[in-house]
Amino acid sequence: MTTTKPATRPANPRFSSGPCAKPPTWTLEALSDAPLGRSHRAAVGKDKLKSAIETTREVLGIPADYKVGIVPASDTGAVEMAMWSLLGERPVEVVAWESFGAGWVTDAVKQLSVEATVHEADYGEIVDMAGLNYDNDIVFTWNGTTSGVRVPSGQVIPTDRAGLTICDATSAAFAQDLPWDKLDVTTFSWQKVMGGEAAHGMLILSPRAVERLETYTPPWPLPKIFRMTKGGKLNAGIFEGATINTPSMLAVEDYLFALGWAKSIGGLDALIHRANTNARAIWNFCASRDWIDNLAEDPATRSNTSVCLKFTDGRISDGPAFAKAVQKRLESEGVALDVGAYRDAPAGLRIWCGATVETSDIEALLPWLDWAFQEEIAALS
Repeated sequence: MTTTKPATRPANPRFSSGPCAKPPTWTLEALSDAPLGRSHRAAVGKDKLKSAIETTREVLGIPADYKVGIVPASDTGAVEMAMWSLLGERPVEVVAWESFGAGWVTDAVKQLSVEATVHEADYGEIVDMAGLNYDNDIVFTWNGTTSGVRVPSGQVIPTDRAGLTICDATSAAFAQDLPWDKLDVTTFSWQKVMGGEAAHGMLILSPRAVERLETYTPPWPLPKIFRMTKGGKLNAGIFEGATINTPSMLAVEDYLFALGWAKSIGGLDALIHRANTNARAIWNFCASRDWIDNLAEDPATRSNTSVCLKFTDGRISDGPAFAKAVQKRLESEGVALDVGAYRDAPAGLRIWCGATVETSDIEALLPWLDWAFQEEIAALS
């Protein structure tokens, strides 16, 4: 049996979970003010970098006494910069319920060899954050980009904790309300929720994290790109636009455009609303069908950005092959690009619903999911 192809196609079929879709008003010409061919240490470069830092603070509502810096190597670089510089002063608890969290476990246990307790949960589930010992340092992801599971709130994190909380928030920042008083180190990259270009990371430090940097020296050597102190004091330049390595001024301009767009639509509240509306459209679609479901087991932990889906139809005997066939069919029709599940995750689909995605495109995609599923089921017989 074959079904009729839907008449409407998404205007923008880009639903990748990173790099993500550009803001709806983006054009290449909008980046014409980028100071290409100029030093990032010239006044024009410093001004652009400082503007990126301060506008990030403004849009996210980051407290004035927190430090915001631009660092190399995307979110991965920012997380590893924090781990290599801060861990080892006390025991650490590393939390993992998806691929990137598992990577931080490897860093802590095998690379740094710190005294670590590992807490893990399967894809679709989450570790009980209330059960952690916050007198220790905590390393965790806020939103599982590869599992579609997020921390529902920061309520269980005590404000009077003795340890530091190191949070990989790369697919949460700008789409979820992060409780800054519960986070000592927060990282993200431009290419997630804001649809920026890759390779640049953001590192946000609380006063408690700065105090640790200035009073503790780790026992291992630190590569130059990880060093955040000079003479026992925080290298303030990193958090004022004097980056450790050479940034792309074109990428900086692209990020500034995205931040300007965010402000123009109403700031963080509007960004969160857009992501919630996008994700809810998919959740409602799944609720009305018996062959597809959210990978997140508990609705309270469902991500509103990296929405991960699983096929539940009993006729499917080879889940990975079926999911890949659906993904390929959607891509060949030009209606959904890069929506396959992450390589380490359970077979299924992953549809990015962050703020740069238009709800109308999500709604146009959903009938195509019906069509692609029915086509592949028919191909099984």
